[in-house]
Amino acid sequence: MTTTYEFRVGGHLDDHWTAVLGGLDVERNPDGTSTLTGDVADQAQLHGILARLRDVGAPLISMRVLPAVP
Repeated sequence: MTTTYEFRVGGHLDDHWTAVLGGLDVERNPDGTSTLTGDVADQAQLHGILARLRDVGAPLISMRVLPAVP
């Protein structure tokens, strides 16, 4: 079972980060932030995503679990 997460980071990330971040969808917001959304299989994948964001210097503004769609 996967969990859908939404990550909001400072700065605009290019579309190529989708592949680097495990297939997360990237949306660039008018306020200069990016929203990344997608399914995360487990805690190991979640920590990997957070580590990649850290490694590229993208400041994490928020992270939340999105409600499951029935």
